[in-house]
Amino acid sequence: MNSDSDLQIAGDILEVLHLLRPQPEHPSTVADFVGLSRTVAADRGRWEHLVRYDTTTRWYHRLRTGPGYEVWLLSWLPGQGTGLHDHGASSGVLTVLDGSLTEHGAAGGRSGPARRVLGTGAQRVFAPGYVHEIVNDSLEPAVSLHVYFPGLTEMPMHTPARTGARAAL
Repeated sequence: MNSDSDLQIAGDILEVLHLLRPQPEHPSTVADFVGLSRTVAADRGRWEHLVRYDTTTRWYHRLRTGPGYEVWLLSWLPGQGTGLHDHGASSGVLTVLDGSLTEHGAAGGRSGPARRVLGTGAQRVFAPGYVHEIVNDSLEPAVSLHVYFPGLTEMPMHTPARTGARAAL
């Protein structure tokens, strides 16, 4: 017997199901949403056949919704980008599925480094109000997965601090 406690467990604790926390049906933490993104990314059969490329605009497709979240698949041809924006009240997880994307931070913002190249498999978690721009600066197409929680309801656009120049920190 442990001298610090007189509690003893007899038998298999895993058989005492009412003491175990149930597996959540839907993600609810940042780690859960990152895990959801990784799970979808790993299941190429679920999304690869859906990808389309549009020379006039970025292509997107909503893959899944759940209580308070959305999962989007996007494609990017060389030169396509978002413009400087934030995601309103939504947080998110961005996962690069194929190719590479470049993230540019907002001038004077809380966004971190001015330029970050995200290759296949890279993930970025961002908080509400995070201002950035995503661009396919490469010569090859790219595909990305975006999980927003709560679901994306707005994407306010921002003007770079220096006219004609890409935003930099």
